[in-house]
Amino acid sequence: MHLHTPTEGDGAHDLRHHGDAEVRDEGSALTDLAVNVRADTPPAWLRERIAESLGGLAAYPDGRAARAAVAQRHALPVERVLLTAGAAEAFVLLARALKVRRPVVVHPQFTEPEAALRDAGHTVDRVLLREEDGFRLDPGAVPEDADLVVIGNPTNPTSILHPAASIAELARPGRTLVVDEAFMDAVPGEREALAGRTDVPGLVILRSLTKTWGLAGLRIGYVLAAPETIAELERAQPLWPVSTPALAAAEACVSPRALAEAAHAAHRVAADRAHLVAGLREFASDGLRVAEPAEGPFVLVRLPRAAAVRGHLRGLGFAVRRGDTFPGLGEEWLRLAVRDRATVNRFLQALDRAVTLADR
Repeated sequence: MHLHTPTEGDGAHDLRHHGDAEVRDEGSALTDLAVNVRADTPPAWLRERIAESLGGLAAYPDGRAARAAVAQRHALPVERVLLTAGAAEAFVLLARALKVRRPVVVHPQFTEPEAALRDAGHTVDRVLLREEDGFRLDPGAVPEDADLVVIGNPTNPTSILHPAASIAELARPGRTLVVDEAFMDAVPGEREALAGRTDVPGLVILRSLTKTWGLAGLRIGYVLAAPETIAELERAQPLWPVSTPALAAAEACVSPRALAEAAHAAHRVAADRAHLVAGLREFASDGLRVAEPAEGPFVLVRLPRAAAVRGHLRGLGFAVRRGDTFPGLGEEWLRLAVRDRATVNRFLQALDRAVTLADR
């Protein structure tokens, strides 16, 4: 684990590359293991709830009911909740609204926080977690004078779930500690979650409802933080930032029914992930290594000639996420979304063929 201050532009990593680029245009017909949105979503009942909201489109959005529902879901007062157009908007608000001198982003992780900070004019330092350490967090590696620290849990793309206690160790008076929990509802029991905690100074939690519920096209997420932080972020938002359909989705996705469905889905994802990882281990003789223990709805793998393998997989009908756009990773890394067993079995057969073709 080491500290790295990227140079202007940092041409080694395309921070604006995301998994959806793999399945656009000519990739739209591919079986998608590149995007971390749960397959077969949104469910019919959720689509119906969103459709019902369309009758109210003539009125300006009123977020009070959805905000209260999110607050109740986490047993927090509404003053600690801000609804956003996905977690990505929250990163932009944090970068623009908070007075920050030394932001640090813990990598490898989702690149949008660093991109947003840079766009807002900040110089960003990186703490790079290393493969040989299992991509685990050492709180002592974060500079003491960092006044904004960003970390994902479970982390995209490594799928590592950091202990809540380790992340809480990063809290300091005068420091904002941003924890991206976009994939936490895919972890059975949401163990190691910090959402709902009010005893960690400077804690800001980001949650997304787009991953588990298949709402990436709707843009809905939320921030949990101290009331004064929420007020600062809200002042930086445009008026009516979250649409009426997205508000309806937010309210629906934190209902008891939805939470029970998400919990069931988390266990199913865990079983499907175990099946995928077991299959990937069969490629150890080809030099493939899985970052373990994987706890998110995706896995990170390292293998020789990964770029060629990825290209051959596309030819065989499968899209996977290249890993070289994540700081701390190189071109030998790929991220694979967890899918159902039948899809995984077809993928593993294609991977076997792709590795053979890449070896020629």
